[in-house]
Amino acid sequence: MSNNTKPPILFSDQLEAWLKSDAPKTLGDLASVFAEKSFAVTFILLMGIPALPLPTGGITHIFEIITALMCVQLALGFQKFWLPKKLQKTRLNILTRPKTIQKIIRLIHWFERHSRPRMADIIKTKPFISVAAIVMLLFTISSFVAPPFSGLDTLPAMGVVVISLGLILEDMLVIGFGTLTGIIGIGLIIFLSDVIILSFQHIFWH
Repeated sequence: MSNNTKPPILFSDQLEAWLKSDAPKTLGDLASVFAEKSFAVTFILLMGIPALPLPTGGITHIFEIITALMCVQLALGFQKFWLPKKLQKTRLNILTRPKTIQKIIRLIHWFERHSRPRMADIIKTKPFISVAAIVMLLFTISSFVAPPFSGLDTLPAMGVVVISLGLILEDMLVIGFGTLTGIIGIGLIIFLSDVIILSFQHIFWH
């Protein structure tokens, strides 16, 4: 007897179809399209810009501020994110560029191929989600304060993206990898900032 069961639709396929569709693409639309995944999907899209070598047009700080606001809401247990109406109407045009879609989807595909549910029951609990949101908030702030044009915002931003993917895929290993990535990024920001400060002190005070 043949098995007509269709394979489950991958998250990356859903996201790619939405990004390539003619449907409106604003921050407000994300909440209605992806429902309970809206927080994680928004983090992936917004923080994927500073995390990947993509042309940004100088809007990464705006995305980081929005992400930080949403991290606070997720930590407080919000089921759906709230944004002022003006921000809800923010168009995500940068995310619909073919090169941007390709890079983001390629990253998600890689994690989908190498992940499987691990400790999913824990990941679904509200306390765990709140802790993950606080960690992502710290990484987002670190990405925001990284020296401009230094590239140091990449690893903290990537940490947010990978943790969000781990929440969607319900894989604790992926979440752990994202956390480690963000911690390394913060360490590099602190270390190189100290080096820059010491260099300026040496130049101007000696």
